[in-house]
This record gives sequence, C-alpha cells and structure tokens, in this order.
Amino acid sequence: MNTLQQTSALEASQKLFVKMVVSNWELQNQRLSGWLAKMPEERLLEPVAEGKNRAVYLLGHLIAVNDGMIPLLGLGERLYPELDALFVKNADRTFEEIPSVADLKTKWAHLNQTLAGYFAQVEPDEWFKKHNAVSEEDFAREPHRNKLNILINRTNHEAYHLGQLIFLKA
Repeated sequence: MNTLQQTSALEASQKLFVKMVVSNWELQNQRLSGWLAKMPEERLLEPVAEGKNRAVYLLGHLIAVNDGMIPLLGLGERLYPELDALFVKNADRTFEEIPSVADLKTKWAHLNQTLAGYFAQVEPDEWFKKHNAVSEEDFAREPHRNKLNILINRTNHEAYHLGQLIFLKA
C-alpha cells in the first residue's frame, strides 16, 4: 500500500468512526427527547427515585453540561452559561427558583439543534485534534484527549442520566 492509499484508508476510517460516534450521540438525544415528549410536566418535578434528583434537575444538568461542549470543542460561545450555577455547581433542591419545565424543554431542543448543526460542519480529522481544556504538552502525551473523546464522554453521560430518568413512568 503506498502513502496515498494509506492516507485514503486513514481518512475513510476516521470518517466512519466519527459517523458512528455522532450517530450514537444523536440516538441518545432522540431517546431522551422522546422520553420528554411522553412525560407529563408535573412528573418531571418528581425525584427519579426516593432521595434522588428530580427529573427537571437532571434535564437542566444535561443542558448545562452539553452546552459546555460548544466552547470546549471550539465551536463558539455557550448558549446557556447561567444554568451552571443551578445544575452543575449546586445539588438539586439547594436553590429557591428553577426554570420551568417548558423553558428547559425549549432549551434542550434548541441546544440539540445547535449542536447538530455544529457537528455536521466539523471535518472528520478535526475531531481527532485537541479540545480546548487540554494543553499542547498534555495532548502530545495523551492524544486520546481529543474532541471526539469529549463527544463520547458526553454521550455516555447522557445515557447514564437517561437510565435514571426512565424509572419515572408516564
């Protein structure tokens, strides 16, 4: 295999791998969005299990964490940085006011639409470059700390919380 063939094979492999990861991300979003569509709003104010987080808190948490990917991946500015104070830096029920379920559902849909648009524009090789929270030196030692790994991590994070949410029955 010559150098041109090797480069072409590498590019094809990267493209396939990125497609698999992004497709899994989209699948988790579809599952969670489908669950949200079936769930009455008042049920989202309940904890997923006794002594656990409320569903509305988990939704806000997922929005805040996923929104953090935008600057981390170098795609632009966050849409909802104000959600960090409620849903990342504090535990559930430690604050007086919370955004409405309707507001969070709207933010969820808008964020996913925005991320899908960004992800469609990222070239496959760009996913294998460093993300913005890792130094050049650390990335040279640990090249797995790339943008695609962030998306894999966030997909797993979302799947974990969806696993908690499904304990609430419509």
